Amino acid sequence: MPVAIAFSEYGGPEVLHQITVEEPEAGPGQVRVRVRAAGVAPFDTKLRAGELAGFFNAAFPQRLGNEFAGVVDEVGPEVTGFAAGDEVIGFTFAEAYAEVVVVPAGQLAGKPEGLPWEVAGALPVVGQGAYHFVQELNVESGETFLIHAAAGGVGTVAAQLARLRGAKVIGTAGEGNHDYLRSLGVIPVTYGEGLVDRIREVAPDGVDAALDAIGGVATDVSVKLVADRDRIGTLVDADQAIEKYGIRRLVGGRSPETLAHLADLAVRGELRLPTTAFALADVAQAHRRVDGGHGRGKVVLTVG
Repeated sequence: MPVAIAFSEYGGPEVLHQITVEEPEAGPGQVRVRVRAAGVAPFDTKLRAGELAGFFNAAFPQRLGNEFAGVVDEVGPEVTGFAAGDEVIGFTFAEAYAEVVVVPAGQLAGKPEGLPWEVAGALPVVGQGAYHFVQELNVESGETFLIHAAAGGVGTVAAQLARLRGAKVIGTAGEGNHDYLRSLGVIPVTYGEGLVDRIREVAPDGVDAALDAIGGVATDVSVKLVADRDRIGTLVDADQAIEKYGIRRLVGGRSPETLAHLADLAVRGELRLPTTAFALADVAQAHRRVDGGHGRGKVVLTVG
């Protein structure tokens, strides 16, 4: 029987454990995929810790994982465009940490040949999120775009997509990630006291838009630098953002077309997403890495 990862009570990474599940079958419009890699996101660790209770209440034993890459081994009736043996990238909700998943065909895109499994499995959530955030903030050529936590998964992808649009990108990060950001064409700025002045120094003509993946002080900084609050988006601290400043929390959309576009950029080398891989059995270590703020790229589980 296939193995999946679940937790039966809220808590730290130690509550994660393997369970066996019935072999799923692909129904009408569905595709069964043998998973090769599954991305690990802060959403997963917050769900495990009980921080999302009320927004999403766990049904124990609760599974995890919203993104994956793998190989199709069964297609259901009414499915066209996929066949057994196809390599695919996909998105789901709270079930991708597993050896096998079944999803609607509309949640899959083909994996380009040559795209590493780890990158493919890590791309759907941060990739599609970043793509839509850059669009929602209307980042255009010639503008200056500020990204807080630019070395993380969302920041890494958003920075590169904005650069492809012709924008100048400034990214806040710890000094250990400055060379990494420079390699992406991003101007790095160190966190901490005096951040507003440091950003103004490298952006003498001002900042047009900002993406905040940290919250707290970063929100205050964005408001001081960006005149149009409709062009400031936050991924965290929504209450403070909305109530204190009137800015908005961004929520990324998902589609197979967007995923295919991002995968194509990645396999052509126009989009980089560094990954740190852990075996499925080492999921607790992967969660500890995310809980600790791994800071660069994306954590991913490898399966099989």
